[in-house]
Amino acid sequence: MTELADRLLGVVQGIRRVVRRRVRADVPGSPLPGAQVEVLRVVADRPGIGVAAAARELHLAPNSVSTLVNQLVDAGLLRREPDPADRRATRLEITGATRERMATWRRARSGLVAEALAGLSEEDTAAIEQALPALEKLMGILKEQP
Repeated sequence: MTELADRLLGVVQGIRRVVRRRVRADVPGSPLPGAQVEVLRVVADRPGIGVAAAARELHLAPNSVSTLVNQLVDAGLLRREPDPADRRATRLEITGATRERMATWRRARSGLVAEALAGLSEEDTAAIEQALPALEKLMGILKEQP
């Protein structure tokens, strides 16, 4: 199983690295560190999330996420809004410009991978599609582990 795990991680990391590099070259704007992108993804997927909840979702220390949030707010990519239920707490929202940037990035990423998938045989594409449910279960197990 260790060999399978190593191969799987190598392939997934390799795909992410190539896609990230190619998309950065095609999408305007300065590239963001991966950790900042992950925070933006969480906030985009869960508007109004707090720093502590984002930290739990990302499996990072709250102070690390707080630092990333401060950087993103300073860059104008993220907003802090007061929590209507608790004025001491803040909720996070992405800005309109960030929403557009992320949509552009997602389109470029999906287009790049779709183009590469089109270069595979029908059998290879079917094998990847059939593997997705198992990979999604694996991701769920990994997320649940402490």
